Amino acid sequence: MLTISNLYAGYGKVEVLHGISLDIPKGRLVTLIGSNGAGKTTTMRAISGMLKPSSGSVRLNDQDITGFDAHRIARAGLAHSPEGRRVFASMTVTDNLLLGAFPRYVGARPKGDIKLDLEKALELFPRLKERRSQLAGTLSGGEQQMLAMARAVMLNPDVILLDEPSMGLAPILVEEVFRIITRLKSEGVTMLLVEQFAAAALNVADYGYVLENGSISVHGPAASLKTDPKVVAAYLGGAAAHN
Repeated sequence: MLTISNLYAGYGKVEVLHGISLDIPKGRLVTLIGSNGAGKTTTMRAISGMLKPSSGSVRLNDQDITGFDAHRIARAGLAHSPEGRRVFASMTVTDNLLLGAFPRYVGARPKGDIKLDLEKALELFPRLKERRSQLAGTLSGGEQQMLAMARAVMLNPDVILLDEPSMGLAPILVEEVFRIITRLKSEGVTMLLVEQFAAAALNVADYGYVLENGSISVHGPAASLKTDPKVVAAYLGGAAAHN
């Protein structure tokens, strides 16, 4: 479904990713964990076209999308819910969601029933349903995070990238975000999740990769990573409360 091979990327002369490889099979939830500065967000940006890789490849559904512009990658079927939310503050919740479906309106993606999908998204995110006519900029941080996730879902994508969906949220909202991720997984949505709460991410994921200083140090089924002594010592000791 989504395959990243020997990917190098960075900013200017600073190389952040040193030849990483990831495989996200259809219908699976894969998580990428690591400390701050390890290169997780850079990985997501390089996959989604926000950053041009210097070498390596990104393939979606056997199509080489390496170096494509972000809008072209979205039209190919990859949705990115970015770190920092990036909602359209002066537009309503509903209009933000409909923008997520824009490639479907212009024929770049299968159109389907956008109105029905909008209602399904609002049912999945009940807080947004209550605020569907509200300006996105007036939402709380947690509500904006849910809006960014729901907007990605509205593309009806083949793969969703979720970059730090729980960042800055109160514990009760973190639980809500993971409830939604679990629901999407049960519906067969293919996802790559970058998450600060490693224990919570591994609890919901099928497979995991650990990124250290721009390289993959270990990977395997999520259940085995949860008991790997090095992973436990480095990433799970302070996250037990989020199991």
